[in-house]
Amino acid sequence: MIDSEFAQIREVSAHYIGNRANGDSLRLSEAPIEVDDERIQQLLRTYFLSNFGTPAFYTFTFSNEDFKLNPIYQFASQIFKEPGSFHENSVNLAKHLYEATQHPNIKPGELYIAYFQSVEVQNDNVEAIGIFKSENKENYLKLSHQFSLHADEGINVKKLDKGCLILNREEDEGYKVLIVDNINKSDAHFWKHDFLNIKPRSDAFHHTQNFMQLTKQYVEDQLSEEFSVSKADKIDLLNRSMEFFRSNEEFSKADFEVNVLGNVDVIESFRNFGNDFMANNNFDVIDHFEISAQAVKKQARIFKTVLKLDKNFHIYIHGNRELIEKGFDEVTGKHYYKLYFDNES
Repeated sequence: MIDSEFAQIREVSAHYIGNRANGDSLRLSEAPIEVDDERIQQLLRTYFLSNFGTPAFYTFTFSNEDFKLNPIYQFASQIFKEPGSFHENSVNLAKHLYEATQHPNIKPGELYIAYFQSVEVQNDNVEAIGIFKSENKENYLKLSHQFSLHADEGINVKKLDKGCLILNREEDEGYKVLIVDNINKSDAHFWKHDFLNIKPRSDAFHHTQNFMQLTKQYVEDQLSEEFSVSKADKIDLLNRSMEFFRSNEEFSKADFEVNVLGNVDVIESFRNFGNDFMANNNFDVIDHFEISAQAVKKQARIFKTVLKLDKNFHIYIHGNRELIEKGFDEVTGKHYYKLYFDNES
């Protein structure tokens, strides 16, 4: 999604963010880091940009008020309009992150602020501001030319802990924002909500992702409570849902209900569950939208189509539900599945 080959890192500032809740300090640098060396530029491009893999765009918000009150939105706007204010606003960002670090389990670490030129995002060449936090270090060994061995620790440039890329696009709508957040359970809302204060954009990716999450949740949590269905039936419904999204470019809720759910009672149950699901998660309720292939690919990883039988068998169900039958053997007192197939491979 991001082509960083020709991206230029105009400036980088670094600060140390301790855990305020634990009494740790905030250490601020006095000037940007020198990054003129091309090898350093290449390593930083890899570290900063290579982990943004899906087009899940967000936008700044501010507790249901005017997004322009969001401090990060304000700092980013100043940098884009006055590049000479970059380091000053990197300090402001560091102070804002330090103030947001209220949970004792949030890890301290280095904060990098970068100002990019010529970042290509979905074939759009843009300026961008990056905010990156490094929390985890890795040990490494280095053998010198004199064959002495040294141990140290540093950053793995292919593993970004937390990141935010603010694109200089659609300023009047809160900017287009991308994030990376390798979440710890203790700081699940920290980066996205407490610090950045962002919300998903109303676009094809999020509409597709939200509806597929709704479908998965309904099948797993609600369907068997209201209807007599087997595990194989639930997997079949997930398979048909996935096929619907893979084979269509436009989503129509009415078509989905008829072609995937079919049963009138199931449709009614699904609508009721969906209304609550969308409201509880603050998702937009959209009945027609363009299907995002990237979102479908991402959600396919969590659509489980494996039938697990005790600890002895796993049956992967990919197609025709009618080719698998469930029964009960009274002699052995055990359930069984009967599978029909043409060829064995």
